[in-house]
Amino acid sequence: MNEIDTRVKTTLRIPGNWSHPRELIERMPDGFRLTPEMLILPDGTEIEFNPMPADDQFPQIFKSSCRRPATDDELEIVNSYTVNIGLTGPGGSMKAALAMMQAGAAVVRAGGAGVFIDNSALAHGGGDWNELAEDGGSDALSFAFVSIVNGRSEVWTMGMHVLGLREVVMRRSDLEADANTIIEVVRYLCRGDKPIADGHLLADELGLRFQVVATGSSESELESPMHNPFGRFKLVPMKDIAESN
Repeated sequence: MNEIDTRVKTTLRIPGNWSHPRELIERMPDGFRLTPEMLILPDGTEIEFNPMPADDQFPQIFKSSCRRPATDDELEIVNSYTVNIGLTGPGGSMKAALAMMQAGAAVVRAGGAGVFIDNSALAHGGGDWNELAEDGGSDALSFAFVSIVNGRSEVWTMGMHVLGLREVVMRRSDLEADANTIIEVVRYLCRGDKPIADGHLLADELGLRFQVVATGSSESELESPMHNPFGRFKLVPMKDIAESN
């Protein structure tokens, strides 16, 4: 999961109220360089830099998308933001996701209020994002980039392609026994200790629980940043499989 996949681009939006581009440049952390087109990380990784004008809708979108509530100071910046710093870089691996996390943290440390992720419609206040970046582990990456969507009959992930992984989908009714099931599967996938493939059986202390069924790409449009080219893993309860045999 360390190879970059050219089918995936990760895009972050970081709101701030810098009065002039020079202010952002001067406040960048040591080792990070900003040019009119690129944010360059200390290891030489280049991330596309694209400032976008403020609009009236983004503050509410940011606040409603936060995984955990942003602080009052962060929201004050969001409400008065003058520019959204767009960062776009390669995705499709844990290594690429970590690079994007570090790039976002650099802009936050330079005065950004937080980070909104186009690939998963998920947002984090700046303090939370910096803590996740300092951790940098698989749990931190999945928490940062992957959202969980509750539909009427199914629950699914969004943003796993940033990490180079398939989305996970399961029936809402199958979460009744343990609401954390999908979260634990995401964490297991991100750790990468034992790769999961089509037909893989998942077990816990209660025994065999699910069979993994690989399906096609996500339903998002091909051009959408939410589109996952790797497809999906559907979790099918073992009791359903037993009843069909």
